[in-house]
Amino acid sequence: MKILKSIRNFFKKIITFIDKRIVVPITKLVLLITSKFDANSRKFENLLSRNNTLLFVSLFLAVIIFIVIDQKIIVFTDNAAEVLKNQPVMAVYNEEAYVVEGLPETVDITLIGSKTDLYIAKQSSSHDVTVDLNGLKPGTHKVNIEYNQNVGNIDYMVNPSTATVIIYQKVSETRTLSYDILHQDSLDSTLVIDNVNYSTDKVVIKGAEHQLKDVASVKALVDINNLVSQQVGTVTLKDVPLVAYDNEGRVVDVEMVPSKIDVDVQLASPSKELPIRVVPTGEVSFGLAIGSINANETMVTVYGDESVLADLKYIPVEIDVSDLKENMEYKLELPKPVGVRSMSVSNVTVNVTLDSVSNRTLDNIGVEPRNLADNLKVQALDANSSFVSVTLKGVASVVDTITTDDVTAYIDLSGYTVGTYEVDVQVEGSDVRVQYASRTKRVKIQIVEK
Repeated sequence: MKILKSIRNFFKKIITFIDKRIVVPITKLVLLITSKFDANSRKFENLLSRNNTLLFVSLFLAVIIFIVIDQKIIVFTDNAAEVLKNQPVMAVYNEEAYVVEGLPETVDITLIGSKTDLYIAKQSSSHDVTVDLNGLKPGTHKVNIEYNQNVGNIDYMVNPSTATVIIYQKVSETRTLSYDILHQDSLDSTLVIDNVNYSTDKVVIKGAEHQLKDVASVKALVDINNLVSQQVGTVTLKDVPLVAYDNEGRVVDVEMVPSKIDVDVQLASPSKELPIRVVPTGEVSFGLAIGSINANETMVTVYGDESVLADLKYIPVEIDVSDLKENMEYKLELPKPVGVRSMSVSNVTVNVTLDSVSNRTLDNIGVEPRNLADNLKVQALDANSSFVSVTLKGVASVVDTITTDDVTAYIDLSGYTVGTYEVDVQVEGSDVRVQYASRTKRVKIQIVEK
């Protein structure tokens, strides 16, 4: 009864409010309008003046307003759903003692509830998704993934809602540290990394036993882009990250102590001055020879690792003189040897002049073996295999100055073992303007053990 009375009072107040605030003003407006028309307006006025008419009008408007408000409330209170994508999953366990595999990194959460509650839930800064592994021992376990939310009227579904995890006992090993250079091309081309020193050369890796077996190397990633200066001397890099790799260069996810170290990078600028040697290839036209080869640059300073520079004697640049019939100027790019980072000269201009060809022969040029294994020795089987005659082809002013000391005849014995062979004779000379050829094309030799 009390409920019915409350409802009745509620509707009575609504009707009174509507009658006073809506019906009466509307009635006055209608009377004002109808007063300006014919006598029929009197009947309409009498109708609106009756108590029953006003009551029905007020009731009708009250019902309409109630329905409208009620529909708005229903729309506002209807359940809806929202999906929170890629929510990170946090596992709760003893990280010092165990390693966990099989846990998804992220999950999707579907929230179900009223729009008001959903709005509040979405605005919340806390969307913790956890898996409680406390108390579980090493082995395989199926565990629930829980979503912790502060709005009590929200239902939720986690996808996936469970996970099969494997818990391993954590073990540790000590490994020797090495390094990798990142963005090495960013280093000044006249500089090289002479040495890298660590604050420690040992690192402890921790993880499951099978993970540690996969670790082939642990490296400090020295990034050239992080150098505060690029000058000769020592530059210190702070907090250089360490990364573990397997045999195929893939990253192995293990814990490392320390995970970052300080590194001292020593920068140097080794250089060497070398002659530029122009090497003609091919043969000029019949009856002609190269009289002179002049380059606008004869020396070049090269920069690189000392081990690379030590093996360099000159910088060769080839010019193709095949079927050349007249003097020629060549503009060439100076090739950079492997391991050389920078050169003081990058381009050369070479002028080649031609003249009439002249021939000359040098006799008794000794044939020397090259690239023979240390435990072997070679013997010539006849006199013609010990010495050869070499034909020189060039302009007279050049070939006339060539001596036996300027010419070398040799046989390349790379890969040869004990036995008897016929081997090609090769000739080289100190002057590139001259063509050298042995009259004896092959020699007979015997290779024996020492």
